[in-house]
Amino acid sequence: MSSTRLANYCSSIDYGYTASACDEPAGPRFLRITDIVAGPPQWEHVPYCEADEKTAAKFKLNHGDVVVARTGATTGVSSYISEPPPAVFASYLVRLVVDKSIADARFTSYYLKGPQFWGYMRGVLGDKSAQPNASAKTITHAPAMFPPLAEQRAIAGVLGALDDKIEQNRLTARALERLARAIFRAWFVDFEPVKAKAEGSTAFPGMPQPVFDALPTRFVDSAIGPVPEGWEVKGIGDVVTAKGGGTPSTTNSEYWGGGEHCWATPKDMSRLTHPVLLDTERRITDAGANNISSGILPVGTVLMSSRAPVGYLAITGVPTAINQGFIAMVCDGPLPPTYVLNWAFTSMDTIKAHASGTTFPEISKKNFRPLPVVLPTDDAIAAYQQTADPLFNLLTACVRENEQLAAMRDYLLPKLLSGRVRVEEAKQAVGRSD
Repeated sequence: MSSTRLANYCSSIDYGYTASACDEPAGPRFLRITDIVAGPPQWEHVPYCEADEKTAAKFKLNHGDVVVARTGATTGVSSYISEPPPAVFASYLVRLVVDKSIADARFTSYYLKGPQFWGYMRGVLGDKSAQPNASAKTITHAPAMFPPLAEQRAIAGVLGALDDKIEQNRLTARALERLARAIFRAWFVDFEPVKAKAEGSTAFPGMPQPVFDALPTRFVDSAIGPVPEGWEVKGIGDVVTAKGGGTPSTTNSEYWGGGEHCWATPKDMSRLTHPVLLDTERRITDAGANNISSGILPVGTVLMSSRAPVGYLAITGVPTAINQGFIAMVCDGPLPPTYVLNWAFTSMDTIKAHASGTTFPEISKKNFRPLPVVLPTDDAIAAYQQTADPLFNLLTACVRENEQLAAMRDYLLPKLLSGRVRVEEAKQAVGRSD
């Protein structure tokens, strides 16, 4: 290895574009710091921006670019850009284009996640009281210790295989989530099977035939408009048990020291890429949980953040206690967790409309419990559960595997970069062969 600066491995280094993000497809996607802090960009969630042809060409992101945050609490966070849609990058990102004759772009992205780069960044930023920031020059003056190009590619291949599998699992989980929600909307929001039967259809794709045969062919008026005859509309608080949480004294070590129970805050929910909660940043003891009125909530509880912001949603995959920023829906009535979760997703505009507050919106349990939910017949509920639960179980399996893959990647990354673990050893560890 030879010691030099990161800049020596780059053919170009530039700042991004100043623009306003928008939801409408007015131009290219507009990559921001918030789009890279949790991992590779999820382009479907990246907003658009207006950019003329010259601007779009100048700031266009290309496959193999590496972007680095240069301001805020996430200064130094980076992301490798792989096969992007038409996209530009924001001015508070720095783009590195590596010199392909001496550096591999994906290896460079892993170097930026390694201890050598972050040791340098901590030294540069120190304990600034003001918002941290770094120039492109500061970032690219980081000392770099790159091995020969062939070894760079081999290391990137091992770590990249793990990240590629993580992304594959993410896309699979997202597809499963969307499928379960689409079925819910079709059956219980748009009432498509009932409408199809009323129009003379003898079956509906995906719905068991006995359930379809038992459907009504008429609609009746309700508080939320026409619903299938024989189905009810109730307050969500009548079909689930809605609970709130709390925060025991954080200065009492009896509540926190050696805590074994997950204790969730909306911050934990903000990190989720899929609506399943398997772990939390902090853990609480039995004594601490006993100081929360809701105690330890069972697996299968639907959590919704009730403030800052309203609307993070997940089903608990482990027993969990919660702080005061939630409404927890314990599904101890006729509706299963997957039904309640997708009711909440599809009803979010209504939920938020019932929030109030001067500092930030918050929905109280009092305002939440009367919100309307359609209560179908038992056989329709069971049919949805039999369809949605296996999808959610597969989604959960993808999330669990991704946690294991990410842990292995994070374990191997510094060891591969330092040479303490050789590529062939790492391939054996991840079960990969070329």
